Amino acid sequence: MRRIPLSRRSHIIGFQPLATGTTEHESALERDFVTLTSFLHPDASITSQPVSLSFRDGSMARRYTPDFLVRYAAGPAQVVEVKYRADLRANWRRLRPGFLAARDWARERGAMFRIATERSIRGPLLNNAKRLLPLRRAPVDAEVAELVLGAARSVPAATFGGVLAGLPLSREAGLAALWRLIARGMLRVDLSAPITSHTRVSII
Repeated sequence: MRRIPLSRRSHIIGFQPLATGTTEHESALERDFVTLTSFLHPDASITSQPVSLSFRDGSMARRYTPDFLVRYAAGPAQVVEVKYRADLRANWRRLRPGFLAARDWARERGAMFRIATERSIRGPLLNNAKRLLPLRRAPVDAEVAELVLGAARSVPAATFGGVLAGLPLSREAGLAALWRLIARGMLRVDLSAPITSHTRVSII
């Protein structure tokens, strides 16, 4: 069980429920990493602070605890350290030996070690994940879903706004159905960019 320290101004302490269990986080960036990973890999299990490693740094005995262990449904597991780029730059010499120990530990177990920063975590993809993830379990009326999918099929180079305008539904009902079908993966959009009325949509 992860030991969550008393909240400090630089920390955002919390627990995030996932399909595979509950994961703890200690910062906003860790929270965002868990959100993005669970969105992209719904079947992944994410374990916080999975192991505490002992290693030698010259004559000193030290310990290092990586932030997460991510096990995917397919492919090697990943040991992940989540850090702001500024922290890496400021503390690289002190942090590097622990990272090397984690890399060796992961390799011995057929896993990978990687460092995730705000550059790979934050952006339009995370923003879309935050909006869509809660909608994956939201109910969708089957008849309404077929109306939306039919509209997307019938319009060449269909866009979010074009499909919405062609629905025989209120704008509110149409928007709710569109967002939920995108969240479920039944409508495909480019999630690496903001979703607007001009976003292209297609049938999976």
